[in-house]
Parts: sequence; C-alpha cells; structure tokens
Amino acid sequence: MKKINWRELGIDLAVDVAASIIIAVGIYNFAMSANFPVAGFSGIAIIMYHLLNIPVGVGTILLNIPVAIFCYKFLGRDFFLRSVKTTVISSVFIDYVAPYFPVYEGNRLLAALCMGVLCGIGYAMIFMRSSSTGGQDFISMSIKKVKPHMSLGMITFVLDMMTIAAGSILVFRDVDGFIYGIIVTYLMAIVMDKIMYGIDEGKMTLIVTEKGDEMAQHIDEYSGRGSTILKGIGSYSKKEKAVVMCACNNKQMYTIKKIAHQIDPKAFTIIMESNEVLGEGFKEDVGL
Repeated sequence: MKKINWRELGIDLAVDVAASIIIAVGIYNFAMSANFPVAGFSGIAIIMYHLLNIPVGVGTILLNIPVAIFCYKFLGRDFFLRSVKTTVISSVFIDYVAPYFPVYEGNRLLAALCMGVLCGIGYAMIFMRSSSTGGQDFISMSIKKVKPHMSLGMITFVLDMMTIAAGSILVFRDVDGFIYGIIVTYLMAIVMDKIMYGIDEGKMTLIVTEKGDEMAQHIDEYSGRGSTILKGIGSYSKKEKAVVMCACNNKQMYTIKKIAHQIDPKAFTIIMESNEVLGEGFKEDVGL
C-alpha cells in the first residue's frame, strides 16, 4: 500500500480550497447572474439548474458519478482519486460558499471576462497539482486514450461547443449569450495556458555561424546568458558550422540578436517563442 504523503495532501487540499473559491465565484457570482452558457460539466449543471432547479454543485456531482465509473480504467487510480476529491470540494463551494459573496449584476461582457479569468486561474491551479474537476476532463482524456491520433485541444473544443450550443438552445435562447460563452471558453484557455506554461515565457535562439566560440563568449559578456554550442553541417555547402543555442527573456533577445549580427553578419539566426524555461538562471522546477 502506498504511503500517504501528508505534506503533499495538505498542499493539495489548500490548493483545492483556494481554487474552488475562485471557480465558484466565477460560475455562481458572474456566469449564472449574467445568463450565458458555460462549457464543460458546469455548463450542463447550469442547464439542469434552469430546467430542473437542481443546485449547480449537486448537478455537477450527479453528472460525474456515471462518467467517473466509466472512465476509471482509462485514467489511473491516483489521478482519479485526486479528481474525485477536487470535484467534491469545488461542487460544495459553488452551492454553499459562493452565495455568501455579492452577485455581479452589471454588464454581461464584463461578467464573461471576469468569469473567464477567474475560472482560468482556478482550473490552472488544480491542473498544476495533477488533479482535475472531473466531468469533461475525464471524457476528453478517455477519448484521447482510445483515439490517440486526435488532439486533446480539438476534443475539448468540440465538447465545449456542444455544451454551449445546448445551453443557448435549451435555456438562454440568445445569440449574444452564445457569443459570450465562446469568449469565456477561449479566455479561460488563454489564462490557463499563461499560468501553467507562460509565466516564465521567453525566447530561444539558434545562431548558425562559423564563429561559435566568439559568439558564445560575447553573448555571455553582454547579456549574462550562457549558451550551448552544437555541431551542424550545411546541407548545401557540406561545411561544418556551429549552432549556438541560447534561452533568454524577451528583453535580452534584442541584445543577443544585435551581437550575432555584429560578430557574424552572415550568421543565420532563428528566434523562437519559449513557453517556459527551467533550470539554472531561470525558474527552478519545484515539481508542482
């Protein structure tokens, strides 16, 4: 039997509580009052609330029970148990904690933007602890297991659009609401990606040159960044060349690009986006 790590469990619970408060406020205090459809099982639960008067949190748990049973074998025991814990906590907070906060009754677009940002933050916190809120996450990952050639992004997008369309047709009957639902879904995805992968985003450059050592030395002197020298061969000239690889932040890239041109005007420079850089000189990997 696997020994329980009480410290990790404590951190998981603290993150679940904090994230659940944020998600609950986004759903209950912004989305429900503004009357626009929401993606995922929360969106289906909101439909059930309007049609059957079932509380959103209770509806989320009821929807998750058959899905969890069906998808258990695809997800693995640890991830499944973590997700069950998180799902129960977030559902309870939607029904019993969020009502204590004031409900936003202003502009629908502002409500959609706030909901997208808040839920994006909350879901990112949960995913970074190797958990989920169940529901559509279970379905998406199970489909991905069965159909590995399909991208997770496309699976999620199709399921989201189906839920938003269902909410628009069955409950809200409002084209503007459908558009707000799409905006919320897109904004949530952007916020989640930025928090999970983009906080430490920067640039990475590959400089193909015949002056690799000199290039690396000057990059270190003027930008304070180390680099890695790889060996390359030109496919046309068959000449050996150095490929200087350097990761840096956005501001340092301008200096590095200028140095590369000054040292070797004929150098071939490639600059790429780097979502996240871990290691010495950058963020340490803390294993969240």
